Amino acid sequence: MSEKERIREQVSRNYTKAVNAAVGTGCCQPAAKTSSCCSMPVPKGEVVKLAGYDAAALAQLPPDSVVNSFGCGNPLAYSGVKPGDVVVDLGSGAGIDILLAAKKVGPSGRVIGIDMTDEMIRRAEENIRAAGLTNVEVRKGIIEELPIDSSTVDWVISNCVINLSPEKAKVFAEIARVLKPGGQMLVSDIVVEDLPDWIRENEILYVSCVAGAISESEYIEGLRQAGLVDIQVRDRLVYDLPMLQGFIQSDLANADTSLVDLMESIGPTKAAELMEQIEGKIASINIYARKATG
Repeated sequence: MSEKERIREQVSRNYTKAVNAAVGTGCCQPAAKTSSCCSMPVPKGEVVKLAGYDAAALAQLPPDSVVNSFGCGNPLAYSGVKPGDVVVDLGSGAGIDILLAAKKVGPSGRVIGIDMTDEMIRRAEENIRAAGLTNVEVRKGIIEELPIDSSTVDWVISNCVINLSPEKAKVFAEIARVLKPGGQMLVSDIVVEDLPDWIRENEILYVSCVAGAISESEYIEGLRQAGLVDIQVRDRLVYDLPMLQGFIQSDLANADTSLVDLMESIGPTKAAELMEQIEGKIASINIYARKATG
């Protein structure tokens, strides 16, 4: 098994475990603008309340799709998705964003979710049936090789997933490939700056959307290299220390023991020092880009 395949397997295993756990994972959407939103472990179902979703819209969805949302934002909140559009969601999970998108595009539109985890696909398909929607489907695949025809998509959305990819340049190229000329992308994701090695080397923090993330400038350059234009960071939330502590603590509830052992072995004082090393270096952003028409 290659290193890239091993990472994907670890991510899939972690999210299968998380979807069956009592505590959710998530990183607070920029619109929340509050340091208290990640100050403690996040009960499943609370993440979406912190992520800028409209309560009335959520009330119309199957509860499982809401409870099992593990994102860091609400990519549809800033989008111009309209009736008749074709929307693709990278890493669609239990289905919260594809269900909301399906309601936006209406019967003349189409929404396609892409996920590599069997349990997530099963949950999403159950939620699609429960919602009674016929204009949405989920396809199994990896976001580096989208099972989507070229130049057929009006919008690509994603919620805290691209940071998990071991081949981000391929993801950006795939986004550009599937978009129609003039098609648009809006993604919620995690970006980081100058993380210490102890973060980068920890697998639990990789699947927690931290260790595998790239910088905002690298993200923008990656999209530009893929041929996308009009790239804009439309919102940004830099995590403070209480948010980071709560964010990581929430993920420990679903994790194996490696990070727990690390923190216990170095003691509370040193652990606090290590956490201070990453304060201000992790952020959630909403980033937009467009495929040129020429």
